[in-house]
Amino acid sequence: TGEGRPGLAATLRALNGALGRPEGLWVKESGARNLRHRDFLAPRAALSAAFPGGQVPADVMLGVTSLGGPGVLEVRGCQETPAGLAVQLRRPEAFRRLLGSPSVPSPFPSPPGAWVVLHCPALRHPAALWPRHLRPLLLTDHLAQLLRAQGVGVRLVPALPEEESREVLQQLRVDWPSSSGGSALLHAISALKQALGRSPCVAACEQAPGAAVLPKDVICKVHLKSFVEEQGLVGYDPNLDVLLVTEEKLRSLAELQQAVLQCTVSNPVAEGQGSCCSIVHVVSCEEEFQQQQLDLLWRILDPGAHTALQKHLVCGPVKVTNPSSPIGADQYFQLRKHQMYEASVMKYGELAEDEAWTEVIDTLTVAAIRFEMLSTAHRSQITLDLEDSSISTKGTKSGAFVMYNCARLATLFDTYQRAVEQGTYPPLPPASELNFSCLREEGEWLLLFNYLLPFPEVLQQAAQLPPPSKGIRITANTEMVCKFLIQLSMDFSSYYNRVHILGEPFPHLFDQMFARLQLLGTVRDVFHSALATLHLPPLSQI
Repeated sequence: TGEGRPGLAATLRALNGALGRPEGLWVKESGARNLRHRDFLAPRAALSAAFPGGQVPADVMLGVTSLGGPGVLEVRGCQETPAGLAVQLRRPEAFRRLLGSPSVPSPFPSPPGAWVVLHCPALRHPAALWPRHLRPLLLTDHLAQLLRAQGVGVRLVPALPEEESREVLQQLRVDWPSSSGGSALLHAISALKQALGRSPCVAACEQAPGAAVLPKDVICKVHLKSFVEEQGLVGYDPNLDVLLVTEEKLRSLAELQQAVLQCTVSNPVAEGQGSCCSIVHVVSCEEEFQQQQLDLLWRILDPGAHTALQKHLVCGPVKVTNPSSPIGADQYFQLRKHQMYEASVMKYGELAEDEAWTEVIDTLTVAAIRFEMLSTAHRSQITLDLEDSSISTKGTKSGAFVMYNCARLATLFDTYQRAVEQGTYPPLPPASELNFSCLREEGEWLLLFNYLLPFPEVLQQAAQLPPPSKGIRITANTEMVCKFLIQLSMDFSSYYNRVHILGEPFPHLFDQMFARLQLLGTVRDVFHSALATLHLPPLSQI
């Protein structure tokens, strides 16, 4: 029998091993129709390539049915079908192992073993934020939470001066560090100026006769193009040429240097091994060129392992349709909040005008905006239709829909708790005493197999930053958590609308009710853990 929390990756590895193939032959089923007959399939074409005539030897079939090991789900049966080799799992056993001692990944394990500096240039001027700035900002905030959930330490740059306006950040529940500057920063800026004086790429700013007057804050010029060519660097914009260095640019680099230094101090083991924290610049496509300039300037002035590890995570454009005039981030928030309020009044009447609803509507607005910005792959364009509020307030693709389903779970458990206090139902027994063979409804297996089982791997994949390779752009799967929550909400909603959880209080029905409550309690924990990576508190009512 396998031990520990069953996992999808461990089971797929064991299935591939049983066929004597390290590469992925097996496909996990996820659709309700196929899950009626099988859980995994080795497709016919893959079998034909792996075995003579596509015939799987009897001893190999036996190896598949007797699968075991830590984290591996047990197989009930394995049979040849026209589609390929089909495997069905021991489902009651899978429910018991996953729900008998449910352990949803803790959102914040510690202490961190590795460090990442996340740099969001959009926050260099927080008082002048536009909707296009919100995308890299919210993506940085989400990525920081995902990395922390994997035990990675995160430093956020730039730290905001304490007197800086933070209203939009507070409205969107973005937790961002503040800074008062300090002597260490001034010292770092001074050291960078000295490095400028020593660099062969730097030229003095002599004013050529008849040339345009240079801004007063320009310190010198740096030849970026020749540096890129000498170093053989790949992935930079071919139009990068001469950069005018200003005090502000040096300040930005000094802040990044300070963040790297703090990571090294926090992780002396890595320092001893000569490894280093990685640096990810999360930028909008409009800011990408300027950030490449800064990246190169830093490499020139501070040629170390850390500056060579800089990566750029670029967000696609944010197109705003139907604006009567350009709309700032704050106006965008207020517009979505007004639409959410109108939709709530329409749905719940005067209830929605109650004071307790202010907090609910605020949370729904943040959820709507975060899902609008984050449920699309970061490289793709997103379109904000300001007049069409349905994306934010209705429909299964919205953050409000996810929050609504999370609130339905809270209501279910509140109702059950009150019924226990009134003596209608007995309290939920310990998980080890529950009879999970009662869970036979197809929606129950769908929830376990498609969501509860792969959830830790979803968090892991969403936090993955590809290792340094040629070029400077990286791609992350930051849309995975939003997509996971939307899909989970749709399948939970469908199940919840179809199945009556709290039935008549007859003892012969309690076994099934208890098993279902244990399942949905774990679904609720998954909702809460995933929403924590989006800085969204679960709602207890809608």
